[in-house]
Amino acid sequence: MNSYDAIVIGYGPCGVSCAVYLKRYGHNVCLVGKDMGALSKAHSIENYYGIKSISGADLFNEGINQAKGLNIPVIDDEIVSIEYGDNGYIIKGTNNIFSAKVVMLALGVSKNKFNLASKYEGIGVSYCATCDGFFFRKKKTAIIGSGEYMKHELEVLENIIPDLTIFTNGNELSFKPNDNIKIVKEKIISFNGDEKLESITTESNTYEIEGCFIANGSAGGFSFAKHLGFMLDGNYIVVDKDMKTNIPGIYAGGDCIGGLLQVSKAVSDGAIAAQSISKYLKK
Repeated sequence: MNSYDAIVIGYGPCGVSCAVYLKRYGHNVCLVGKDMGALSKAHSIENYYGIKSISGADLFNEGINQAKGLNIPVIDDEIVSIEYGDNGYIIKGTNNIFSAKVVMLALGVSKNKFNLASKYEGIGVSYCATCDGFFFRKKKTAIIGSGEYMKHELEVLENIIPDLTIFTNGNELSFKPNDNIKIVKEKIISFNGDEKLESITTESNTYEIEGCFIANGSAGGFSFAKHLGFMLDGNYIVVDKDMKTNIPGIYAGGDCIGGLLQVSKAVSDGAIAAQSISKYLKK
């Protein structure tokens, strides 16, 4: 397990900005990310200071090269959990485990929010297997997802709940689950129930379901917030003017906190967070 002063999750403009400033402040920092996020959709960026025109992919690569040029470790990995540790936090990816005194979330807009289920949040629908798995141990329970993040949540639930069904919502599973776990691959049409979740309807069937865990796509700010207990405003992480969440040692910036979803704002968030993180670490 590699230990750092700070782990920055997400290596877009906000994450790279934060990591570069932290490195220049003399801190041991690591950048971890899975993909280029919203920049992958930007064919041409023409409203960023000092640059006439650049593609999102080229700007992303320039940022990564800048970080590497300062000897900041840049690691490709999907982070599936953040947990409290003895001296800060334990950050688990699909291929790596890190420890850090501080975590900076420089993520895009959450990909795990499942709008069809929103009516039943707290009355049958949960986003945290570790938090709520125990309450569904005697119930017919679903988990929605198909990738590495779902696999991580499933590993928690299958030790608690005997009656589990995976709903992939039309996607192919990235792994083979245990044979005793049922799999439904059809698209989900609706969640049903009057005062609580009672069933899930797919394209051709309705399944009696009393509990459901959402692990759709990748873990994002919304997922980490549900696990660690920091505040949300809708899908967005709530921070103060210094990019602090309500949990000591966890900061956030970029698209995951809302506001102007532009590169210039993301870079500013990263710089502000780095200054705040540096002060926190020096205490």
